[in-house]
Amino acid sequence: MLSQIIAVTSVNLRSIRQRAGSSIVAIIGIAGVVIVFVSVLSIAEGFRAAMMKAGDPERIVVLRTGSDTEMTSGLSGEDARLIMDTPGILKGPSGPVASSELFVVVSHPLTATGTDANVPLRGVSMNVLAVRPEVKIIEGRMFESGRNEIIVGRAAMRQFANLSVGSSVRWGENTWQVVGSFEADGSVAESELWSDARVLQPAYRRGNTYQSIYARLESADSFQSVKDAMTADPRLRVTVVKEQDYYEAQSRTLQSIIRTIGFIIAGLMGLGAIFGAVNTMYSAVASRTREIATLRALGFKSLPVVISVLVEAVVLSLIGGIVGGLAAYLAFDGYQTATMNWQSFSQVAFAFRVTPALLGQALMYATIMGLLGGLLPAWKAARTSVVTALRQL
Repeated sequence: MLSQIIAVTSVNLRSIRQRAGSSIVAIIGIAGVVIVFVSVLSIAEGFRAAMMKAGDPERIVVLRTGSDTEMTSGLSGEDARLIMDTPGILKGPSGPVASSELFVVVSHPLTATGTDANVPLRGVSMNVLAVRPEVKIIEGRMFESGRNEIIVGRAAMRQFANLSVGSSVRWGENTWQVVGSFEADGSVAESELWSDARVLQPAYRRGNTYQSIYARLESADSFQSVKDAMTADPRLRVTVVKEQDYYEAQSRTLQSIIRTIGFIIAGLMGLGAIFGAVNTMYSAVASRTREIATLRALGFKSLPVVISVLVEAVVLSLIGGIVGGLAAYLAFDGYQTATMNWQSFSQVAFAFRVTPALLGQALMYATIMGLLGGLLPAWKAARTSVVTALRQL
């Protein structure tokens, strides 16, 4: 049986060149579906990567109890002090390595279109670079305490107009001087603007309040003890999460939306590609009707014929999948864009990511399309009447 399968399959594959036109149509159809599939899902992968790069296993985020984002959280100055004094929080030469932060969304024109979009303006403590060591000033300098100065993330500087170092911007009643630019390993922080939290508080009438505390732990293993200490303190009503978990949750909603859209589009396009594969394989079976009948007359079973047709369909689909995957990688991997983070209602800049896992999913999808496209033609080939076909010889 195995020898029959190999013999029939090899004959089928060698004859593909004789049907180059229909085979190329099937390959192009599969490649088109794969390009769309990969391009859409690479958006979700890129957004997730930007969010997750901000996660550090030795860093925690503290919010008010019941809040799952900074936008809905609120902490008093006394809360911030108690949180920073918790045993297990890393202590540096100038005190706890923690940053009391607040989050404001301001409207600013995009570079590409000139239309206004939401940009996050984050107030941070002056020791924020110790809390987030991945952040590096790449142009200009750090803002000074007590002054209306901001530093701009690299991605925000690219996405938004008039945010170069040395420029000034006005939001509401306040004018801010851009004194520096920073990078943060491609994380979501690069989409933000930072200033001194104590300057931002009165500018936006926040009093002595914050929305979150970012703190470094003495070690990643101390997370549970720190969390237990904070939640057990009757003076505090807080939620303590690992930074990695916080940003994973932040990215989940948009990821789900994008992946759902991607699968719907790829599914609809896949139907067209399957019909193309069916047509190609029907043509292949029709052109070899007498050949298949001769093999059957010589004692070949139906199963080798069925398998040979399916193998041919899968080979064509895999070629289309590889071509589509390569094209998607070259066209989209690293492409810079921005979208709305629905948790903070502000723009997040990120790059499309075409990952090996995503390409693997695309090839698996191409294989499934090939199998579905080859099933009916394979069934027809297996049911070919030997007597009827031989009369045509």
